[in-house]
Amino acid sequence: MHKRAYILATVLMFIGSFSLVGQSEIKDTFKLLTHDTEFEAGQNILLKFSGNSETNPLLYCTNSYGSVVIQGTNKNKILTFEMPKSIANKTGLVNWKLLTNATNLSGKFYITPKQEVITMETYLGPPSIEAGGTDYAMLVVIPTDPLDNPLQDSTQVNVKHQFLTSEYNNVVYTNYLIAYKNLYSETKSGRMLINSEALGTNSKEYTLNVLPAIPTNFKISYQQHHNYADGNQITTFTTSVIRDKYDNIVSDGTYVDVFITNKDNNILKTSGTTINGIATAKMIHPDHEDTWAVKAFIEGMAESDPLSLNFKQVITDFEVVFSDNSRTITVGPLQSFMKQMIPDGLQVKLHVYQNNTKIKTLIKSSFEGYVIFKLNEDIIPVPNDINDTFKIIIETARIEKSFENIKL
Repeated sequence: MHKRAYILATVLMFIGSFSLVGQSEIKDTFKLLTHDTEFEAGQNILLKFSGNSETNPLLYCTNSYGSVVIQGTNKNKILTFEMPKSIANKTGLVNWKLLTNATNLSGKFYITPKQEVITMETYLGPPSIEAGGTDYAMLVVIPTDPLDNPLQDSTQVNVKHQFLTSEYNNVVYTNYLIAYKNLYSETKSGRMLINSEALGTNSKEYTLNVLPAIPTNFKISYQQHHNYADGNQITTFTTSVIRDKYDNIVSDGTYVDVFITNKDNNILKTSGTTINGIATAKMIHPDHEDTWAVKAFIEGMAESDPLSLNFKQVITDFEVVFSDNSRTITVGPLQSFMKQMIPDGLQVKLHVYQNNTKIKTLIKSSFEGYVIFKLNEDIIPVPNDINDTFKIIIETARIEKSFENIKL
């Protein structure tokens, strides 16, 4: 009797074990119920699945901005996933996969932008171009919806611009998220105003400067009160109105160099910048008779015709007075072309030679027509030999006077 009871218990345990194994081998299966594959940005996007159990697996989603794992809800064996705003508000392709051990279920859907323009992202460059019809600037427009998504390709964008007395309207279409238009210059210089519009929304006004082209050669003239080489007056050089080949006046601030070659083949330089196409530059007169060959340049682009100026010698002679045992030397009066005192600032040089060797050079500028040199003993010491003599040469306005056998 006991043996039968043991056998019956063993059989019941085996049957129960078989029943548990069968239940564990039943797999969860899910089927996609949402058939839409295209949604509008900002829309409440739901993915629904039917299943055979109340289990609640996760949904893995990824787009160009990143990836996210979503927890769904399972009600009456209907599994529902709501896309978060980070997915639903951004356009593009979204790939998804249901994370279950049994069902290999995956798919994709597209999110399209709203057909409504809130902002017009606009880029224009460069800010200035050259007149002539070959140079251009590019206008790039990106119409975006309320969620900052670029609109779909083939969205119409109207590009409008005004230049001088003309107005233009061109139609372009977005491609790969952007629309662009090359804006070419005309032969005249001026300011171009630009605007773009898409689906009733306008951008702000943009400005493009059309600058004159490369300058052409020009003329140069001069003005002066007299042509005497007094080392004081100013000669003013003035260019003609400088234009480009389309007759546009060059931009204000165009830099003009004026080079002056004198009789000694030394080169002097002055410069000026244009205002209303005209540049002026100034140079002080020489202090001696001279001839100037003048030419102006806009570096690497244009040049003037040559110009020649002659300056007359002003000082033909001057007096020198020695006093205080020849240690005070007065030069003057230094007189100009009407016998008036030369303007202050004329340079006078004094060279001191001892035994035919230059030992000192002093330089001073005239004041009220005179120059006074004081050869103090700390400048020219008393010679050891009382019979030593000095030679003194005084030079001004290219005139030299020499004095021999001077005792100091």
